Amino acid sequence: MCDASDYVVGAVLGQRVEKHFQPSHYASKTMNHAKTNYTTTEKEMLAVVYAFEKFCSYLIMNKSIVYTDHSALKYLFSKKDAKARLLPGQEAIDILNACHSGPTGGHYGANYIAKKVFDSGFYWPTIYKDAFELVKNYDSCQRQGKISQKDEMPQNFIQVCEIFDVWGIDFMGPFPSSKGNKYILVAVDYLSKWVKAKALPTNDARFVVKILKSLFSRFGTPKAIISDRGTHFCNHQFSRVMLKYGVTHRLSTAYHPQTSGQVEVTNRGLKRILERMVGENRALWSDKLEDALWAFRFAFKTLVGCTPYCLVYGKACHLPLELKHKAFWALKHANFDLKTAGDHRKLQLSELHDQAYENSLIYKEWTKNFHDAKIKNRIFNVGDQVLLFNFILKIFSGKLKSRWSGPFTISEIYPYETAKLTHSDGSNFKVNFHRLKHYHRGDIPPLEIPDVQTFPKDN
Repeated sequence: MCDASDYVVGAVLGQRVEKHFQPSHYASKTMNHAKTNYTTTEKEMLAVVYAFEKFCSYLIMNKSIVYTDHSALKYLFSKKDAKARLLPGQEAIDILNACHSGPTGGHYGANYIAKKVFDSGFYWPTIYKDAFELVKNYDSCQRQGKISQKDEMPQNFIQVCEIFDVWGIDFMGPFPSSKGNKYILVAVDYLSKWVKAKALPTNDARFVVKILKSLFSRFGTPKAIISDRGTHFCNHQFSRVMLKYGVTHRLSTAYHPQTSGQVEVTNRGLKRILERMVGENRALWSDKLEDALWAFRFAFKTLVGCTPYCLVYGKACHLPLELKHKAFWALKHANFDLKTAGDHRKLQLSELHDQAYENSLIYKEWTKNFHDAKIKNRIFNVGDQVLLFNFILKIFSGKLKSRWSGPFTISEIYPYETAKLTHSDGSNFKVNFHRLKHYHRGDIPPLEIPDVQTFPKDN
């Protein structure tokens, strides 16, 4: 029996009597300073060598069995066709390349490569580390795989102080034609979640400007509007309106809808309501849009702790069913003292706004902590080489074609996990970190592998 610790090797000599091991001699030895720097596998092998040297006189001309708890040595000892081979550093690199990218390699991961090397009868102490470095730096292997929730960046939520200060706008569609309409322009307030939607025949900038002017006249001029980078929002006509009313226009990062996440969530909610309302008669969706807006505005929102209607108007909405069964509701609860009623409504609105702000802050902090606990801790710096995930290939996939393009160089880093990438041809553009991953150069660094000999099993 042989074993090794960080500083000592030990061995036990014994013999088997009626299937029970009975020790007869113990030996141990302290390693010098140089040997303490050996790898674990080398130390375990040193214990075996020490045992054979110490008990040499007892083992000559006798069949011996070595017991060890080290998995790498147990695997080598169990191979029936193990061959003694010397592996210079370059030969080890060639063997790794053959097992990884050779005709029968298959570009598997590091563990599979190491297993193939073992099956071929070769071994050296740093085989797992070297196999991992080979796979990590191999160009074609880096260009495979997808992006998942773990690759996302930490959330940066938008906390708004007043209702109608920040609006998000987006287009839904195209839908089946309904009275000449194919698109829906959706605008949502970031604090109250109040939604304004309009059915339109096209997603043209002229309609966008017209709807925005109507929005400003009813709810006041906001401080900012958030949209994607569609041509219906990024044009001279839209910019002129923003400049005229003094509104800041914020654009989401390309292929990163999380930047305008509020309007994307609203789109899903409206679409879900419309799908259930229209049923099989999909051409009637424009007639059902106002009913869908009504249902959405009067639905309880956990984020603010009340309905959008209640937060905007300071009172609950009385539905047709309630009025039908309470015909004298207006007379019973009417307050004809205008001053008292006005003061009460102002106080009620102020309390609702404060409560909605606090609820929103608590809810967003909770969702951020929940989201950030599931992601990887990835750090990008200026000068890093990165690969970019191509979302166009995710939508229109080409078989056997990599979805990662590049490599690109990070030339500048902006707040909220956004970077400017520069290509060798001089082009540059902004992307979110979510679509990036580090690129390790394809040239494998020289591996410092000492000459190591594999040991055949004693048959």
